[in-house]
Amino acid sequence: MLAAVAVLGAVTTPGWAGSWGLLASAALLGVALGAAAVRITHSELMQARRDANRDRAEQAQAFRDLTAERAVEHATYVAGMENQMTAHQMTIEELEVALTSAQRRAAEATRKVSVEAKRADHAESEGEALARRLDDAETRAAEAILRVAELEAEIDVVRAELDAVRMELTAWQTHPVAKHA
Repeated sequence: MLAAVAVLGAVTTPGWAGSWGLLASAALLGVALGAAAVRITHSELMQARRDANRDRAEQAQAFRDLTAERAVEHATYVAGMENQMTAHQMTIEELEVALTSAQRRAAEATRKVSVEAKRADHAESEGEALARRLDDAETRAAEAILRVAELEAEIDVVRAELDAVRMELTAWQTHPVAKHA
């Protein structure tokens, strides 16, 4: 602005045609002030770039710290899941052992019943006792079958209730209740 005023003053001065020295010094002043303005602008630009680079470096460090924190959290989560999986696997193995043992006992019980049935054929008195025991076993089996049917019905009711709750939860999540002012 100062250079523009100096050049304008030199041009509008009466007798400006003869004052080339005044015009030349105004032009030199304009060039010098323009160079100073370029230098100031360049300095400000470089400072802005340094500030931006420092900000990016700080953000990168914060991101590295966050990434390290997330990695630790992930490792903790993975370890917890592995512990749960190990516990579940041990439970499954224990149940398999118990099932195998129960099947052996059932097979042995079946074999013993077979032996007793053969003995019953040989002795009439033992046959009557075995018939009574067989009736008792059938009664218990019928009761067990009824109980299994009742438990299955209860399971069906609980599953239906669970499905209804899931449907309500899904509906609630997809269509939240509008808040009244």
